[in-house]
Amino acid sequence: MALFKKRTVGRPGEWFYCLEHKKVEEGPECPAKDRFGPYTSRQKAQHAMETAAERNLEWENDPKWHDRTAATDDGNAPGPDPDGRG
Repeated sequence: MALFKKRTVGRPGEWFYCLEHKKVEEGPECPAKDRFGPYTSRQKAQHAMETAAERNLEWENDPKWHDRTAATDDGNAPGPDPDGRG
């Protein structure tokens, strides 16, 4: 018996946005690597790209997301050795 079963048919009410075909699908029609979801409604799936863009913007502007301190924000933070020696 398989530990994880591959689900080939979607459940009613599960909506996905296919990144490859740029369309809303009920149930997982396309591979997981090519879709966002599941969403609870068709409308939420239709706005998947806008939701992702909003979240990306929020994360980019979240001070907890960046691991910088005030001392390193001046551009003089140590970086990788250009010679690659350490």
